[in-house]
Amino acid sequence: MNILAVETSCDETALAVLECRGDLLKGLGAGEQSAVCTVLGNALLSQVEIHREYGGVFPTLAKREHAKNLVPLLKAALEEAELLHEDTQAISEETRDKIAIILSREPELCEPFLDFISESERPAIDAIAVTTGPGLEPALWVGINFAKALALAWQKPIVAVNHMEGHILSALASQQGEALLIENIQFPVLALLISGGHTELILMKEWLHYELIGRTRDDAVGEAFDKVARMLGLPYPGGPEISRLAELARRKDAIRPTSNVGRMMSYTFKLPRPMLHDATYDFSFAGLKTAVLYLLKNNPKMSEEDTKHVAEEFESAVADVLWKKTARALAETGARTLVIGGGVSANVHIRRTFRENIACEYPEVKLRIPDLDLATDNAVMIALAGFCRAIRKDFSAPDSIIANGNVHLA
Repeated sequence: MNILAVETSCDETALAVLECRGDLLKGLGAGEQSAVCTVLGNALLSQVEIHREYGGVFPTLAKREHAKNLVPLLKAALEEAELLHEDTQAISEETRDKIAIILSREPELCEPFLDFISESERPAIDAIAVTTGPGLEPALWVGINFAKALALAWQKPIVAVNHMEGHILSALASQQGEALLIENIQFPVLALLISGGHTELILMKEWLHYELIGRTRDDAVGEAFDKVARMLGLPYPGGPEISRLAELARRKDAIRPTSNVGRMMSYTFKLPRPMLHDATYDFSFAGLKTAVLYLLKNNPKMSEEDTKHVAEEFESAVADVLWKKTARALAETGARTLVIGGGVSANVHIRRTFRENIACEYPEVKLRIPDLDLATDNAVMIALAGFCRAIRKDFSAPDSIIANGNVHLA
C-alpha cells in the first residue's frame, strides 16, 4: 500500500510517500504483528527562520507559508518516489469548481494546485493521510483542504490522523536499512508524549486503543522550555538553545571560582522538582518556570557561565520529573514497552536520562525513542499512522474531516 501523507500542524510543511505492508492488528502476542514501510519520498520545509523574529509561531503566517509550499513539496516527494509523471490531464469544469470551493480558504493555493493536477498523471497512491489535530487550526486547515482536493482529483480515500498517534508509531518503528520496521512490540505500551503543547502519559494495551493516565496540569514541557529560554534572552526556538547551553555546562568542571562575593555562584543554583512525589501521574511545570523567573530577579547580573548553569539546572529538573513520573507509571501499569515521542524527545539530556535509568532500574522494559529526524514534526510519522488506520479501513468522508487544534488521543 502506498500512502501519501500531509503534515501542517505547526511550522513545518511536510509531505511523504511510504510503501507499507504488513498487519499490526492480527493479535497481541509477540511477533504476531509486524509492518514494514519504505520511505519512497520525503519533503519537509521548516518555517523556523520566518517565525524567529516573533519569538514563536505566528499562526496566520504559518498558514500562508503552508499554502505556498504544499504544491512544490508534493512535486518533490513524488519525484523522489519516482511517481511523478508529466502528462496533460483533462479536468472537468465541475471538478475544477469543486476544488475551488474546497480551497476557498487558501485562494493562493488553488491556481498552483489546478496547474499541477492538469499537468501530471494520477500517481500510484492508495490513500492520503493528513494531520487533523492537535495543532494550530489555521495551519491544520491548509493541509486538510489540500488533502481533500487531492482526494477529489485522484479519487483516493482519506485517513484523518491524530498527530500524537503519529509520534507514538514513529517511536515504535526501528530503522532497518531504508525501511522502518514495527515488530515484536510487547504490550502494554506506555507512551510519554512531550512537545510544545503536550505532556502526557498514554497507556496502550492493544493496537490503536489509548488510555490517558497522566497529563500536565498547566504548561506543557516544550512550552516551559520556550518560556524559560525567553527569560534567559535566548533566541527562538528556545528548547534547543537551552539544551545546547546545558550541555556546555555539563562539560565544565563542577568547581567554580569563588570571587565576586555576595553573588550566588553557578554551582549553587537549585530549582524545584514540581509534583515529584505526588501520587498521580500528572505533571506541573508552571511553578518551575516561576522559580526560574525569581532566580533571575534575585541574580540580575548573570554571567555567561551562570546562564549556562541555569539552563542545566532547569533541564535537569525537567528530566528528573519526567523520569520519576514515568517510572511510577511503569511500575504500577506493568508496561513492557516505553515510548517517548514528540518534539522534546529530541532533547539530548532527556534521552540520556531515560536510557540510563531504564538500563539500571527497568532492564526488562524495551525503550523506544525515535531517531532525531523522526522526533520532530514530519510527514513520515503521519504516513505510518495513516497506514495503520488504512489497513483497518478507518477512512473518513471528506466532508466530515475538520481541524481540531485541541483534539485528544485518549
